Amino acid sequence: MSKRISFSLNATDGKARTGMISTPRGDIRTPAFMPVGTAATVKAMLPENVRATGADILLGNTYHLMLRPTAERIDRLGGLHRFMNWDRPILTDSGGFQVMSLTALRKMSEEGVRFKSHIDGSLHELTPERSMEIQRLLGSDIVMCFDECTPFPAEEKVARDSMRLSMRWAQRSRDAFGDRPGHALFGIQQGSVFRDQRAESAEALTAIGFDGYAVGGLAVGEGQAAMFDVLDYAPDMLPADKPRYLMGVGKPDDIVGAVKRGIDMMDCVLPSRSGRTGQVFTRRGVLNIKNARHQDDPRPIDEFCTCPACANYSRAYLHHVFRAQEIISSMLLTWHNLHYYQQIMQGMREAIAAGDFAAWEAEFHAVRAEGDLPPL
Repeated sequence: MSKRISFSLNATDGKARTGMISTPRGDIRTPAFMPVGTAATVKAMLPENVRATGADILLGNTYHLMLRPTAERIDRLGGLHRFMNWDRPILTDSGGFQVMSLTALRKMSEEGVRFKSHIDGSLHELTPERSMEIQRLLGSDIVMCFDECTPFPAEEKVARDSMRLSMRWAQRSRDAFGDRPGHALFGIQQGSVFRDQRAESAEALTAIGFDGYAVGGLAVGEGQAAMFDVLDYAPDMLPADKPRYLMGVGKPDDIVGAVKRGIDMMDCVLPSRSGRTGQVFTRRGVLNIKNARHQDDPRPIDEFCTCPACANYSRAYLHHVFRAQEIISSMLLTWHNLHYYQQIMQGMREAIAAGDFAAWEAEFHAVRAEGDLPPL
């Protein structure tokens, strides 16, 4: 792959942006939502069905894949794209967040993190250099630098020390990544909810130089208001000619608010996880298909949705298969949720291009405020 990954900004409306990330494996329309394929699969979905929802890119997880089946095995089998039958772009996270959140027994140092697997208790070490190696073996199109996800809440000094460690790891990630045409490396801004720390982090990352920049350390328990407060200024600190990625977000109104503030890329397990638990996202808000009110309802989840769940099945049927714990329930509800998320992204892209984002956002919130239609 000799082609460089590039970003073109096509239109802006306020701080909202729409553009294109061009990669050898295909273009990524922004703003973009990336479904999460933690263990080389988007749960309950075939890759071609994920693509049918409108997804241009998937996210894979370095931590989980390094433990099982291992990056080395995936490499021997032809790389992650071939392994999971997805021929379009893949972004992999660095593994830092999972090490901090899933492993109770861990020891962090300047070098990196030593930890025990949550699967079998085996010992492992993850450093900036090892994270880059794993993501290279996977064949990731977009690689994330290794960082520490600062816990929330954190005292100012704790947050600053964590951010500065992540900046040193960012330089080591950049050095280890090297020059790889056809692949991109993104830096991750840290600094918790402290504006001066966010500015220091952005300056350090820009000096190192990355192909894109993520706003990290949010959606970790601070709440939407605090997250939006940070997003009011943090994206503006990052280079305007590079994509901006908000990690681990989120609910539909989180996504709309993030795009309004200048974010180009997002990911979250929520649409697929919620589908497996009977929670359905619609234009009118969240619907719990397990509730008894749906058991005799012949209507679709959303009369305006064109996904297979809405086109072919009633609320009554979806209620039944969820209650009966049939696998088709997870498949159909996840498909609907992913389809709805991609419809949000397409709607925002079109609105930004037309200069109508404010009107689109007002309609988005107005319809949600109406709530679900009453039972028949």
